[in-house]
Amino acid sequence: MKQNGWVAAALSVAALVAPVKAQAAPGDDAEKVRRLDIMLMVSALRCRNTADGFQDDYNRFSSEHLNELNASAGTLKRSLEARYGAAGAKRELDRMSVSMANAYGQGHPWLGCHELKEATQGLAGNHAPGALLSAAEELLGDSGRSSLVAGY
Repeated sequence: MKQNGWVAAALSVAALVAPVKAQAAPGDDAEKVRRLDIMLMVSALRCRNTADGFQDDYNRFSSEHLNELNASAGTLKRSLEARYGAAGAKRELDRMSVSMANAYGQGHPWLGCHELKEATQGLAGNHAPGALLSAAEELLGDSGRSSLVAGY
């Protein structure tokens, strides 16, 4: 199956349907956005020495969505604090972040550097409400399941 352009089309559709989706627990959604950010960061590092390197695109994405990424991180932290207490939440957040990064250290399960570059470029300029959460659900598949519910 040819995937060139698939990522952009999927993200466009995801952005359109995002407002009508049922709402998950805030911690679950925050974790998905965190997982998306880590996946893109790790992938940008993995792809940096290829023809489809997208480190600059990731930096733009991160900068453009800094407020939303920070809000998700705060929501995730509060969710973990309610479950584990302040000290336990810090340890759990560190453990989750390392686990997420390790999951993509060997590459994305079905997307290559070119598709991830396209997705990152598209997301950098997409400020539609729910765009990052929808992108997380599209780009992460089963690996985007919340570990707060599903475990590691």
